[in-house]
Amino acid sequence: MDLKIKDVAELLNVSEKTIRRWLSDGKIPAYRLNSQYRFSRIEIENWVMSCKLSKDVASPLGFSEVLESTSLEALSEDANESVEPKIGLQQFSLYRAVHKGGVLTAAASSKEEIIGNTVKQSANILGCDAEILTDLLLDREKLMPTALNHGIAVPHTREFVFKGPFDVVIVVFPEKPIEYGALDGLPVHTLFFLFASGDKHHLHLLAKIAHLSSNQEMLQFLKTRPQKQAFLEKLQQWEASL
Repeated sequence: MDLKIKDVAELLNVSEKTIRRWLSDGKIPAYRLNSQYRFSRIEIENWVMSCKLSKDVASPLGFSEVLESTSLEALSEDANESVEPKIGLQQFSLYRAVHKGGVLTAAASSKEEIIGNTVKQSANILGCDAEILTDLLLDREKLMPTALNHGIAVPHTREFVFKGPFDVVIVVFPEKPIEYGALDGLPVHTLFFLFASGDKHHLHLLAKIAHLSSNQEMLQFLKTRPQKQAFLEKLQQWEASL
């Protein structure tokens, strides 16, 4: 899916001016089509997940040349601007997706084990073949680990789109943190299995989870491995404050 500047600005909730500045500074991956900028869904997905920026970027962001960690919020220099989701249908999008999905605690010692176990428990929610979906999730991990910074991972696939009128996010807390190949080297303590009903929904939820992963209060809360109701209440409060 090709995105325009307006699309990316809406998904990240920043101004089109900011997107153009990032383009000018080489801080966001894009290409030109008939003299207009276009964005690849996969490249923007990888960029959001990295949440990294080199100190002196002269060309589109190279993830192998990352020098320091920078949150999505820090990329915006406009005084009153943020990457927080808009009020309206998007405001409680993560809450609704988790409500449809669930919150689980899993005994697993590896990435492969926790993905396999979660899919087996959740296949009925998604209405899909557990073995096929597990393979798709693991194939995505081979391309690029889906771990964000600060112990958060967002397992998802490139090909699978949830066939339903809503999005599903399944939150999983491993009993012990798992090595996941994160850029900051930290093991993962919380996984957000993301199954969106469309590409734009996928990128919006991914950006929101990346935003959550930079919130220290939410990170400390996640480490307590809360039950679903407590998690939803806290998540609703967090989204309402955005």
